[in-house]
Amino acid sequence: MNIVLLQLKRIGDLILTLPAIATLRENFPTAQMTLAISSECADLLPAIPNVNRILVVRRNLLDLVLFLGLARQRFDYCVDFTRNDRSALFAFLSGARKRIVYRRRDRFQEQQARVYSDFVKVRKLAMHTIDYNLALVGPLGVRNVSRALRLELPQKAREKANALRRDSKINEPYVIFHPGSARAEKFWEPQRWADVIEHARSGSQISVVLTGGASKVERKHLCEINGRLRKPIVDLSGKTDLLTLAALIERARLLVTVDSAPMHFAAATQTPQVILFGPTNPFHWRPLESPALILQGESATPLSEFSPEQPALPMRQISTAAVIGAMDLLLSPHATTTAQTS
Repeated sequence: MNIVLLQLKRIGDLILTLPAIATLRENFPTAQMTLAISSECADLLPAIPNVNRILVVRRNLLDLVLFLGLARQRFDYCVDFTRNDRSALFAFLSGARKRIVYRRRDRFQEQQARVYSDFVKVRKLAMHTIDYNLALVGPLGVRNVSRALRLELPQKAREKANALRRDSKINEPYVIFHPGSARAEKFWEPQRWADVIEHARSGSQISVVLTGGASKVERKHLCEINGRLRKPIVDLSGKTDLLTLAALIERARLLVTVDSAPMHFAAATQTPQVILFGPTNPFHWRPLESPALILQGESATPLSEFSPEQPALPMRQISTAAVIGAMDLLLSPHATTTAQTS
């Protein structure tokens, strides 16, 4: 059996596709599986299990050459997790006899009806993203579906993380704060970040680490946070690649972040975390099987119920006290998996 999987979205989308890939591998252990991903996810390649080949789509003419070559491999199945014009073209070029995509009545559906053979009819907005991805592999007749989220971090990433910790004099236990995101509307107020960081390091037994990306908007946000701290902390922002960051998170006592890629790294490594949600709905993106406390809106306590119809809320509604309370709960000596979401 020869299967090609198309996931051309962002890092978080790719990570939440891993349970569907693992389910396919368990059901078809001898299948040849090819995974196509976007170039922005390329750094994750060494940690993605259960596939035989990974193709990096770079949004240029070389992609066409790449997939024209693949068309000669005679795929049996193509699962399109992306559902856009580019992935539709690649699905068509795959030549697979069974081409699967999500069914929704819109312009895309009308124009691409001839490209696909199977349309999965589910209520996407009423499902967690992991469950949606699992639904798309349903037409292959899978059983023993698993929602477990796992990355296979290479030893090299762990060695680089250990070297960073050693060079930066980071002792265990340590807490990672990752305030940034590719979307500025997910930023929490810099002074509030400074306040919760100061609270975390008020305990003499906890090291505090700041991480983040290298984009201009994120660097500006982190600079504003640093400027409000009473004294400098270990700042590794812009100094880690994706897998080194994941390895740092793996060993952390706690991650405090917004809805971003590090949230998914922590979920995959079973690291406890406090997550601040605003414009995105935690119903669709939250960790399902790892210790996590979710904060959104004006609630003084972490969310325990999630709704598919939750409206977007401004990040400023989340209070400093709510974040500190969630941090203290997960850092307490008696913290257990009672923080696990379900």
